[in-house]
Amino acid sequence: MKIKQNTCLGVFDSGVGGLTILSSLKSMLPQEQFIYVSDDANAPYGKKSKEEISERCFQIVDFLISRGCKLVVVACNTATTNAIDALRTRYDIPFIGIEPAIKPAALNSKTKVIGVLATRGTLSSRLFAQTSNTFTQNVNVIEQIGDGLVEAIEKGELMNSKLVDLLNSYIKPMLGQNLDILVLGCTHYTFLIPLLQIILPKNIQIIDSADAVAKQTFRVLKKEKLLSSKNLDKTVKYFSSSTKSTLSNFISEKIKVVNF
Repeated sequence: MKIKQNTCLGVFDSGVGGLTILSSLKSMLPQEQFIYVSDDANAPYGKKSKEEISERCFQIVDFLISRGCKLVVVACNTATTNAIDALRTRYDIPFIGIEPAIKPAALNSKTKVIGVLATRGTLSSRLFAQTSNTFTQNVNVIEQIGDGLVEAIEKGELMNSKLVDLLNSYIKPMLGQNLDILVLGCTHYTFLIPLLQIILPKNIQIIDSADAVAKQTFRVLKKEKLLSSKNLDKTVKYFSSSTKSTLSNFISEKIKVVNF
């Protein structure tokens, strides 16, 4: 299949978390056009099986390819860690995945203690274990499952007292273990940074993957000679698998409903 240069990039997530990746992509690639898909009807992915997640990804990618996408960013840690290999085997277009930023955290930690806040699906995946084993030989990694955080974030009430209490219950036990870097292993969690900056001591650095993903997308597009040669329409097209999309809590643009 010949991939056309001046077509759009696809970005998808189980919900609104991928908007944080989309923001970095738009800044890094202002000449590109984007389609964003939120699989609200099947969110969250964190407690689904590998097979269920892969099947959802196949259906979404089929849709994005039908819309002409030349590259797809899997803007979901859980989807990446469970399905990225299958996607690359099944389709001819390039895929950009998302992994928790374990490598930069391990390399930059002075105390050699890092925390990772992520979903159950990400922390239990083979890809996460492989990355962690490769880069954290002499680093203590404190893993924390963030059950309930995605659902709370999707509601758009980011300073809700219940969300604050829930986040505190995950973060406070980590603070006595001398960590100096907290890795956000879910794209949704980037929305929590203002709250985390209040909760965390000033010496603890917060790392997410958004800018790294945008840079990698640029590198792949350049390598494959797929960078747009035209200034395309900058309007992002938003799609959701639910008639009651939580995207409406975060964007003002029109959202089209599609059945995958």
